Amino acid sequence: MYVDSEVSRLRTVMLHRPGPELARLTPRNNDSLLFDAIPWVGRAQEEHDAFAEALRSHGVEVLYLGELLAETLSVPEARTELTAGVLAARRLGDSLRASVRDYLADQEPGRLAEVLVAGLAHEEIKPSTGGLVYEMMHRNDFVIDPLPNLLFTRDSSVWVRDRVAVTSLAMRARRRETTLTQAIYRYHPRFAGTALLFDPSLEHVEGGDVLVLAPDVLAIGVGERTTPAGAERLARRVIDAGLAHTVLAVPIAQERATMHLDTVCTMVDVDAVVMYPNVAHNLDAWTVTAEPGAPLRVRQPRPFLEAAAEAMKIDHLRIIDTGLDPVTAEREQWDDGNNTLAIAPRLCVAYERNIETNAQLERAGIEVVRISGSELGSGRGGPRCMSCPITRDPLRDR
Repeated sequence: MYVDSEVSRLRTVMLHRPGPELARLTPRNNDSLLFDAIPWVGRAQEEHDAFAEALRSHGVEVLYLGELLAETLSVPEARTELTAGVLAARRLGDSLRASVRDYLADQEPGRLAEVLVAGLAHEEIKPSTGGLVYEMMHRNDFVIDPLPNLLFTRDSSVWVRDRVAVTSLAMRARRRETTLTQAIYRYHPRFAGTALLFDPSLEHVEGGDVLVLAPDVLAIGVGERTTPAGAERLARRVIDAGLAHTVLAVPIAQERATMHLDTVCTMVDVDAVVMYPNVAHNLDAWTVTAEPGAPLRVRQPRPFLEAAAEAMKIDHLRIIDTGLDPVTAEREQWDDGNNTLAIAPRLCVAYERNIETNAQLERAGIEVVRISGSELGSGRGGPRCMSCPITRDPLRDR
């Protein structure tokens, strides 16, 4: 396991194939569960399967989070930890908690993994002792909430070289995702000995806000999901561990369309990004540096592209000029046109519907692997959002 860039040859990635948790979305709860529409689950699965196959066809090993979780739950310590986390919810009350404990104890690892992801509806459990909480719940409520946003595996963990940062998700609907991810990294044999760089108890940081610009340079978006305190904590951790000499803190608009840095900017080559035209020349960055263990040094903001190029030790960071008119740019930004996943330098995966952005990428010499995302995009996320790279070829060896 090793990641020191956004663009070197991708070898192993973790995805989550959408499942029953998406079928839990209704017009009554989709807003609170952070979806803008009710996805057609079967079509979303077809689109995701095609995404996974596109990666495999380029030599990428695909690991599925659900399968890793089921295997992790075969480890008694992991099962105890994850079950205790669900039972700790104060809203359950003692009577319902006892019934949920008994229900979960009866499930084999595969079914337990499904429950932890898809949730448990009121009508799916019949408490043996009743209880006020259960009786007062609406029949369409959930005893255990579903996790439809687990589809976006980028957010709950980020690899920085040979260490993984299990993040701290800001939105209440997503916070339990990281308990599952953390358990996989702690208990699954595949990840034995992996050092954790960050954990969910710390200040808010989400993986979509973290770009590994170069082997020693990180950019961290600060906005709706990642706080300045979270960016500072992660900067401190990576610098002290000798994983980076520079961290760029990049403020982004706190809006739904720009919830993460990777919704406005992703890398497509070692020295090139595709970026939302409306922000390309307005994005600033605070430069954070330090010697390991020494106080952080923070330089006042300057243009992101300039600060990034200096930190990366290149002449300039190229922008793929999409040249889009304002209306098309806004439409394709909303449809995750800038949220690409690099499989290798100058080779990326993108949603097929962003016709103009993809055409401009190809004119700039970037090969685009197009995938469908009419249903996958209903949770506001593109190919990069849906993928957590675990192993890339070291860029420093190129």
